[in-house]
Amino acid sequence: MSEKIYTIPVNEVFDACAEDPAKGCPFCRLYNILETDELDAILGASMMEPDVRKQTNEKSFCPTHFEMLVAAKNRLGLALILESHLNQLREEVEEHGLAALLSRVGRAAPQRLNRLDGSCYICDRIEYSFSRMLSNAVLLWGEEEEFRAKVQKQPYLCLPHFRMWLEVAQKEMKKNYTEFYKAVSVPVYRYFDELRGDISWFCKKFDYRYDAEPWGNSKDSVERAQKFLCGDLHKPIKRQDR
Repeated sequence: MSEKIYTIPVNEVFDACAEDPAKGCPFCRLYNILETDELDAILGASMMEPDVRKQTNEKSFCPTHFEMLVAAKNRLGLALILESHLNQLREEVEEHGLAALLSRVGRAAPQRLNRLDGSCYICDRIEYSFSRMLSNAVLLWGEEEEFRAKVQKQPYLCLPHFRMWLEVAQKEMKKNYTEFYKAVSVPVYRYFDELRGDISWFCKKFDYRYDAEPWGNSKDSVERAQKFLCGDLHKPIKRQDR
């Protein structure tokens, strides 16, 4: 059942990106939808749930998601989460009881703060769902001819998510990995070559000999190269735009 649930957003996003190339990498878009939903949930319905509060007290948020939570402008909701987190963290950092009696002062703080470093409730939630969507994208490619056609119509797959998808496929496909790789790499290498040409033309346009020539598709090639090489993440997506 869970597999079928996770195939729905994968199909929807691959449809959307095939129809509108401006939407970019379908996996980046999936990530951004998951992230938007998690940000909305933690400042909304999930905020006061005891099991959620327990996890946010333990994990807190990474700098990127902390900034996005502040930008969401629900300062009261965020403050309530932080009140609980700060109170628990203060208690855990300070030695007391037996540790203090045994002169082990200063041991608890680095251990607890080390656990906090790199820990994020939202990152963990996204990773849980996103990893399943990658698996289901492999499953869909293996079972549905229609999905294979959608992959070919993608504007591109960013290199980080291309790598992740290939790694999942290597682990989960019992056969046909070579066929899978050849097929899903088509939009990647197609865009590679397009982008290389646009970047080269962008560079030439700064040579006076090409001053009168049109820019073509090269004007935003640097920005597009960044998205292709690094992904296009942390861009909230409104529900009506999905």
